Amino acid sequence: MAAGGPGEASFDLLAPFFAQDVELHQADALPYGGTWRGHDGLARFFLRMGEVWESFDMVEQEFLATGETAVVLTQVRARARATGRELGFPILQTITVKDGRITEVRPFYWDTRAIADACAAPTPSD
Repeated sequence: MAAGGPGEASFDLLAPFFAQDVELHQADALPYGGTWRGHDGLARFFLRMGEVWESFDMVEQEFLATGETAVVLTQVRARARATGRELGFPILQTITVKDGRITEVRPFYWDTRAIADACAAPTPSD
């Protein structure tokens, strides 16, 4: 997203950090919810994120790593494309690394409804 928005940046720069069979699990209530698999899945995920968010800045991060698992607490500041709403929210992620590559990412959101509401395009009756 920081590289120009949907369709502007290549996933190729990130690909070496992820295993070929990587899985990213997003909360189903989000506009980019579901499980994204493999490099193609992550490339589609990042495109979808760029469609949903005008900006998505990780303003502060704390890491705890033990063995193959890292836990990352991230404070996010973002602006939704559909509504222009800005919001701040935390994400807690577990990240599994094997053989030097990320194999699984599981983000946990405090309030998926607030995020989904901020991203929802207004309907004609709104």
